[in-house]
Amino acid sequence: MSGLSIGQLAARAGVNASTLRYYESVGLLPAPERQNGQRRYDEQLLERISFIKIAQQTGFSIQEIAILLEGFETSGPLSERWEQMAKQKRSQLEERKKQLDWMIQILDSGLSCKCLTWSECLKKIETTGSR
Repeated sequence: MSGLSIGQLAARAGVNASTLRYYESVGLLPAPERQNGQRRYDEQLLERISFIKIAQQTGFSIQEIAILLEGFETSGPLSERWEQMAKQKRSQLEERKKQLDWMIQILDSGLSCKCLTWSECLKKIETTGSR
């Protein structure tokens, strides 16, 4: 049999087989070919699954991921809906990145300071104007 079984694809993608079936059911993955009743997947789906996982981890909903994927599957220009959603999510991710950078700075400062309390350490950071 050619292609990857659902178990093989799941293992290589780092997800459960049930996750792949779910992605199929909501349209994030195309229906696979079947050989002798078994799903057979193209290895190229690994990139798509990786993209889906990253999008989920960064706060995209299943519907938003579908829009993102749809935007690159058409032969025409990106849709207005795709562009609008991408701009909005980009703005949200930029804000989240600022928050993450601030938290990293707090943790780095906490690891290197000799403060006795958390509030004392935080005041040090705020007075340096590093935020």
